[in-house]
Amino acid sequence: MPASSKKFQKKKSDEGKPKFNKASKKPFKTKKDSNGAVKSEAVALQLEDDIPDFPRGGGSSLSKHERDEIRAEVDAEFEAEELALKKNKRKKPQKKSQVMLDDLGSLFGDGITGKLPRYANKITLKNISPGMKLWGVVSEVNAKDLVISLPGGLRGLVRASEALDSALSNEVESNEGDFLKNIFYPGQLVSCIVLQLDDDKKETGKRKIWLSLRLSLLHKGFTLDAVQEGMVLTGYVKSIEDHGYILHFGLSSFMGFLSKDDHAESKDIGVRTGQFLQGVIKRIDKTHKVVYLSSDPDTVSKCVTKDLKGISIDLLIPGMLVNASVRSTLENGIMLSFHTYFTGTVDMFHLQNKFPNKNWKDDYNQNKKVNARILFIDPSTRAVGLTMNPHLVHNKAPPSHVNIGDIFDQSKVVRIDRGFGLLLDVPTKPLSTPAYVNVSDVAEEEVRKLEKKFKEGTQVRVRILGVRHLEGLATGILKASAFEGPVFTHSDVKPGMVIKAKVIALDSFGAIVQFPGGVKALCPTRHMSEFEIAKPGKKFKVGAELVFRVLGCKSKRITVTYKKTLVKSKLGIISSYAEATEGLITHGWITKIEKHGFFVRFYNGVQGFTPRSELGLGPGHDPSSMYHVGQVVKCRVTSSTPASRHINLSLQMKPVRIPEDDMVKLGSVVSGVVEGLTPSAVVININSKVHLKGTISNEHLADHHEHASLLKSVLKPGYKFDQLLVIDIEGNNILLSAKFSLIKSAEQLPSDISQTQPNTVVHGYVCNLIETGCFVRFLGRLTGFSPRSKAMDDHKADLSGAFYIGQSVRSNILDVNNVTARITLSLKQSCCSSTDATFIQEYFIVEEKIAKLQSSDSDGSELKWVEGFNIGSLIEGKIGEAKDIGVVVSFDKYNDVLGFITHYQLGGLTLKTGSVVQAAVLDVDKAERLVDLSLKHEFVEKSQEGSFKGQTHKKKRKREASKDLELLQTVNAVVEIVKEHYLVIAIPDYNYAIGYASIADYNTQKLPLKQFVNGQRVIATVMALPSPETSGRLLLLLNSNSEVTETSSSKRAKRKSSYNVGSLVPAEVTEIMPLELRLKFGIGFRGRVHITEVNDDNILEKPFGNFKVGQTITARIVGKANQKGHLWDLSIKPTMLAGTGEIGANSTPDEVEFSTGQFVTGYVYKVDSEWVWLTISRYVKAQLFILDSACEPNELQQFQECFKVGKPVSGYILNVNKNKKLLRVVRHPLGALSIGNVDDKDKGRDEPDNNISDESVTTHIHEGDVLGGRISKILPGIGGLLVQIGPNTYGRVHFTELKDAWEPDPLSGYLEGQFIKCKVLEISHSVKGTIHIDLSLRLSLDGMLSKSPSELVCDLDSSGKHPEKIEDLCPNMSVQGYVKNVMPKGCFIMLSRKLDAKILLSNLSNGYIDDLQKEFPIGKLVSGRVLTVEPLSKRVEVTLKKSNANGASKSGTNDFSSLHIGDIVSGRIRRVESYGLFIALDHTNMVGLCHVSELSDDHIENIETKYAAGEKVKAKILKLDEEKHRISLGMKNSYFIDDIDITEKEDSDEDIEETDVMDDEARSILLADTTPGMNIEYESGASSVLSQAESRASIPPLEVPIDDIEHADMDILISQNQANNNDAITIDEKSKRREKKKAKEEREREIRAAEERQLEKDVPRTADEFEKLVRSSPNSSFVWIKYMAFMLNSADIEKARAIAERALRTINIREETEKLNIWVAYFNLENQYGNPPEEAVQKVFQRALQYCDPKKVHFALLGMYERTEQHNLADVLLDKMSKKFKHSCKVWLRRVQMLLTRQQDGVQPVVNRALLCLPRHKHIKFISQAAILEFKSGVPDRGRSMFEGILREYPKRTDLWSIYLDQEIRLGDEDVIRALFERAISLSLPPKKMKFLFTKYRNYEESCGDEERIKSVLQKAIDYVESI
Repeated sequence: MPASSKKFQKKKSDEGKPKFNKASKKPFKTKKDSNGAVKSEAVALQLEDDIPDFPRGGGSSLSKHERDEIRAEVDAEFEAEELALKKNKRKKPQKKSQVMLDDLGSLFGDGITGKLPRYANKITLKNISPGMKLWGVVSEVNAKDLVISLPGGLRGLVRASEALDSALSNEVESNEGDFLKNIFYPGQLVSCIVLQLDDDKKETGKRKIWLSLRLSLLHKGFTLDAVQEGMVLTGYVKSIEDHGYILHFGLSSFMGFLSKDDHAESKDIGVRTGQFLQGVIKRIDKTHKVVYLSSDPDTVSKCVTKDLKGISIDLLIPGMLVNASVRSTLENGIMLSFHTYFTGTVDMFHLQNKFPNKNWKDDYNQNKKVNARILFIDPSTRAVGLTMNPHLVHNKAPPSHVNIGDIFDQSKVVRIDRGFGLLLDVPTKPLSTPAYVNVSDVAEEEVRKLEKKFKEGTQVRVRILGVRHLEGLATGILKASAFEGPVFTHSDVKPGMVIKAKVIALDSFGAIVQFPGGVKALCPTRHMSEFEIAKPGKKFKVGAELVFRVLGCKSKRITVTYKKTLVKSKLGIISSYAEATEGLITHGWITKIEKHGFFVRFYNGVQGFTPRSELGLGPGHDPSSMYHVGQVVKCRVTSSTPASRHINLSLQMKPVRIPEDDMVKLGSVVSGVVEGLTPSAVVININSKVHLKGTISNEHLADHHEHASLLKSVLKPGYKFDQLLVIDIEGNNILLSAKFSLIKSAEQLPSDISQTQPNTVVHGYVCNLIETGCFVRFLGRLTGFSPRSKAMDDHKADLSGAFYIGQSVRSNILDVNNVTARITLSLKQSCCSSTDATFIQEYFIVEEKIAKLQSSDSDGSELKWVEGFNIGSLIEGKIGEAKDIGVVVSFDKYNDVLGFITHYQLGGLTLKTGSVVQAAVLDVDKAERLVDLSLKHEFVEKSQEGSFKGQTHKKKRKREASKDLELLQTVNAVVEIVKEHYLVIAIPDYNYAIGYASIADYNTQKLPLKQFVNGQRVIATVMALPSPETSGRLLLLLNSNSEVTETSSSKRAKRKSSYNVGSLVPAEVTEIMPLELRLKFGIGFRGRVHITEVNDDNILEKPFGNFKVGQTITARIVGKANQKGHLWDLSIKPTMLAGTGEIGANSTPDEVEFSTGQFVTGYVYKVDSEWVWLTISRYVKAQLFILDSACEPNELQQFQECFKVGKPVSGYILNVNKNKKLLRVVRHPLGALSIGNVDDKDKGRDEPDNNISDESVTTHIHEGDVLGGRISKILPGIGGLLVQIGPNTYGRVHFTELKDAWEPDPLSGYLEGQFIKCKVLEISHSVKGTIHIDLSLRLSLDGMLSKSPSELVCDLDSSGKHPEKIEDLCPNMSVQGYVKNVMPKGCFIMLSRKLDAKILLSNLSNGYIDDLQKEFPIGKLVSGRVLTVEPLSKRVEVTLKKSNANGASKSGTNDFSSLHIGDIVSGRIRRVESYGLFIALDHTNMVGLCHVSELSDDHIENIETKYAAGEKVKAKILKLDEEKHRISLGMKNSYFIDDIDITEKEDSDEDIEETDVMDDEARSILLADTTPGMNIEYESGASSVLSQAESRASIPPLEVPIDDIEHADMDILISQNQANNNDAITIDEKSKRREKKKAKEEREREIRAAEERQLEKDVPRTADEFEKLVRSSPNSSFVWIKYMAFMLNSADIEKARAIAERALRTINIREETEKLNIWVAYFNLENQYGNPPEEAVQKVFQRALQYCDPKKVHFALLGMYERTEQHNLADVLLDKMSKKFKHSCKVWLRRVQMLLTRQQDGVQPVVNRALLCLPRHKHIKFISQAAILEFKSGVPDRGRSMFEGILREYPKRTDLWSIYLDQEIRLGDEDVIRALFERAISLSLPPKKMKFLFTKYRNYEESCGDEERIKSVLQKAIDYVESI
């Protein structure tokens, strides 16, 4: 509630605030006593703290004299200050006297004998004290506390722990976490007690009131003896039992029990443990200490607490109902006495009348008896407050009809309180609400005399400040500033709003500011300045007014910012994720900075992320170095996903674009020059066409971690990297890697999941480590995950101790999940060991780079010393210092190079310092300038022999020995030197050749290394011979690091290097997998035999069943491993082993030689929910769709169980995708036509396909094929089924093809998703190229049932016949069918898929049909017989009438010779139509028509109310037409004046008549809706012509109201024709008017000719006939719509559209109604056939608006949406109509009707809005019609409220009374109806209107049949007449 406005209920607490300029005064001004002491403010709440002021009975402790002195002192002081106020009128407001106010808010009183108080007791913040008992209402229920609205508008808080007694709170909290919301609800009345008062830290002068609801405190003093029967008690539900509830009253002395039978609300509301229940004590069981209660709400609300003698004030509980009597009236209330000894006061806001005026005291005479409830009790002062509020007296909280911030313009002043404020009557719905305006809120300036400025009854404009929930009173403000400010309540605050506010408080977390309206907000510390400053208080001073911008407003928490950039920003804001549109430029502020970017916050908590590539930073720069948290940035939205709440941003306003040709590609190898260095990366200038920069992170400088950091330390700008791999591209930032392992395997590195294959080893690098595993990245963002169990061989090792981020690793791909895009890896050394020497090769390469960079000369001249130290050469040196591990050697030529000889390399020699030795070079460390030497004899002698030129033969022998070393050769070696990362080893068998082998591997760099010692023998494999690439070193791979454990002789090693494709090799089976055999052969070679390489025909069920692990087999190599570590492909096919098979065809994966229709066999390697994946060969895969795998439903149901991995499956190729090497196969063979079509389509396909095309898949489906299918959709009505028969192929099952037998509901038993077996009946191609497939589920068709012949015959006999062709039908043949369409003229039925038949209305039944739609719903099964068959036009007519048993035709009864003009005949009414009666003549089979004009001599308005079907009548024959079999009848009384009545034969032959009538009904035809003449017509060929035409034209998709148009036209023609007939008869009788007769006869002939031409002879059956018809009637929408329907029946949608366009162009512009009919038909057409329908309808709708009345067009479209149940579109359209036609009453009524029809809420807001929009003169019409709708479809009470409201304004409108009465009569509540009649006839109205009301009243009582009440009404009418 805004703090700037002073509330009446808080006047005292707010007066001390300086901003209101009010003086703060104590409640009592007491003089100093003899000691000079003054009573404290706390003591001022009572006269004395220890002496009660309201003792129960007896006198006061003070003497009467002392009390009178105190009262006199107070009165004198009040009078003195009032006098001073009059003298100082011009002084400041704080001079005003406050004694009256303090007296008003004090709690004091007197005993029975004493002076009465002047003012009623009132609770305020100053006089409330702990221990007070208060009555309140729950206003808020939070998770941890309750907010209670207290008397006087105070607000109290209840902690969760104080809501229940401790005995129940623990149990309730343990069962339910958020228990408060389950027990309490807003609006609940509760009794509470004040615990303590705290000063509010946030606002000076305010106090928090802490309350307790614990019954142990409220019921303190209650005993079992104190409670009495009839007393109302409140208790907790302690437990719920079978028959009731055990209640706890907070006391241990007794318990309560409430039976479920006595709990009226138990059936509707679920009772929970801990819930408060009120009940009336029925019985007290003192023996068991149990109180039995009843909780009936009426009883509880009416139960008055008995006046018990000796009742204590402790037993008074707030909310008690007491009988009281008025003792006296006070200044602001009344004093009541109750329970003999007690007195209490009622303030003015708790009186019985909510709107007490200035004469309110007149209503409360002394000793008047009233009911009141206790409002509060102050035990300390013995003061009691009462309430007489009607709602509270009935134990209900007053309703609230206002919201804070609402503005009411027509509020009426009810009472003016001098010096206090105004009481207003606020016009709210449904009832008015009282509101009080404090004097300080009346105007901007001080108002001294309210009575002069305001008068009672005047209207003012008020804004609601707050609501006092307990009193049902609103507080308001009249100040003009309250209406002008942009912010008044929290709901007015919007994100992005710029507003001025005042700083009211400063704290460590920020500043609290206040808007002009009083709403408060927080400015966080970070938002107090553009930049983070230490002391923002210099700018933010309390009282300073600054401009802020609202950041967010969630709930009532508002945050603002003072950042200048945000406040002054003119850019659009983002306050929701939906507002973040791509390309939007806005301001935001940084909330978090990370290495890869930072997060930016916008308004209302919306957040986005800016990746590093979009920051505009140079390569290598850290975002945190350029940006800081809290900084305002201007950014652009690059993409947004509101559903997932993701926004991507960029700081580059215009995206930088580089041509694709100039941009480097991912995975390419480039070169570059170092531009600069940053702490975390190296910036590279890439050598390319355009200027590109990239970065190498420190971890990517080398594979070895130590080398990477060392190389970073020596790198300098200008250094050139010859080879760098592009590993990722982030915008314009290119990430590079110098890792030798990645560069060497660049071509094999995957960048997409599709490039990964299981069981392959790929290089990568660790990008992240988590507790559960390790993430390995390849190229781009392609990442795999190695679980902890798969990352190391030792599961107990620590993952973070085994790997580091950026480490080069080799990963074995275990699984690739394309669905979830997850790659599972293994990093175990056992399966990922190196297969080459790249690891140690990279070590020496990087070491040489570091050495060159360390040299001062850039050309590396200082490394020339290395040329003198070749590996294995002899060097002369001088022995220097001796160390613990060896001897240091110096060289004369190279002063800065040192040599070192370990003790092991001394060869047993003892050397002296300074001696010169010849030593062999074993290793050279170029970076450390250290040479490892050896004096061992074998090395020195080898070197000497190699350098001795004379011994040429030895040199030749040694050279040959060195040649014996070949690649991949396994040798025995001896460790000579153990270095930190590698071993120097010698190979004795090869003249002690010196080699180098790495100790660690890629995946074991951080793991503990294996320990080696000098002299240790190892086995190694030669991986690289000495060359410049290896720095002249021989590189080996230790077998301990790899899986190669075998050793072999040099001869065998030579043989394995000769393995080529086509070689036969012996191999050993190592593993048997479902799809391949794993083999090993040769030395360290691994291979596999694909499952398709076992047998030539691929038809073995278990190809690997005869093999065992360890078995040796012979295989032929058919594919070479494409890289190290990959498997060789082998084959064991017999043809391959025999040498007759062709290897080349299978060894080249790029070629796929398969043709459509070819029979292939493959093995299942994967099965998902829709597809079987087969492997046809090593490189070719195939797909088999689920529905192509079988046709039996049970097999399709068990699809995944039928196809296990490894099972052989055969099929025929349907489609070949050569690019993906993928085939689509089906199980049944393709026809020649299918193969040709598919091949042709494949040949013409130049572009590669990513997916198998389904364009040609239907070509393998032929008519007669039996297929498997799956029900995709059950079409509504008689649509049948939509069945899926291919991946994207669907067919339709006609309604008659669902089952063999004719069943009432053939769709029963079918569900969507169900597998079925179906047969293809027909495949048709439309003009647009779409394919329509007709299917059948009938088991009797060939191939659909696999049973024995006898069973099949039985099934066929039991099945119904389905005529497929019209030739299968003949007259009188019995047929069955389903109703397809129902029209007023009859219906159509489906006999089969292609045959429909029509049934005329007269042939539908032997009897009369009351409701055609109800009797013959769509889809009903009917049986009948064929009447006529027209093979040429393919028309069939059927009758459902039962044929005559003997087949004899009663021709005598149809003879016209027995009838004559003028005869009087009798008959029964067959049917009642608006234009006349159809009468079946007795004793004949003929029916005549009596036109409405011939029914009576008087005019008949409603024919249906006068006549009913089956009624017996007599008539006169007026005219006979034997040619057309028509009889015209008349029933006027004038016809029977001179005629003799019909004989009494009718009575004697009554039974015969009944029989004849039935026979007549069996043969007669009623065409009431067909021919305009409509006299009578018999069964004939011509009679059914019009019905046939209309049946064909009435097509369901249009759903155009043709019948309405048709009936209208028909009625006009009928009336004209009948009028002409009557005129003709009249002319015969009156021969004098012959000229007029001729004119009318001529007109009649023209009409008849037109009728016969249109309706009999020229019925349009073709498009040409329709063209003639539209040319003759170009302005008839009826004809055009029939033409459109005819085209739709022919399935020509485009032609129907063209006809609609022609009609719109052709129909005259003046014929607006006709044009509108066409537009409506067009709407329905597009709604059914548009693509998409919604857009197509909208296009037509926009066009229609340009030509027709917009409102009519809108209503037409709305009607279509409602008919088709498109509720969402109807709502959108109705919203637009409400805005566009807001002055239309019809629009708003339609909206109300829609809400009521759908049973939705929100009617009242619509009514309120309508009344604001509609003109005044339309209000009565709208309210009355809306009320009628409420009575019919909604809530009658709302309708009554509407009628009552409008009758208050227009009480003399008898039409409104009549409507109101009619609605109540329709409901039938007699008491309500009679009460309403009594109200109506008591009005003072003119006699004419009163006569109408009395007549209506009498008619009603006559309908009820109560004679006494009828007499009573007549007597009241007589009394009224006499009183006039």
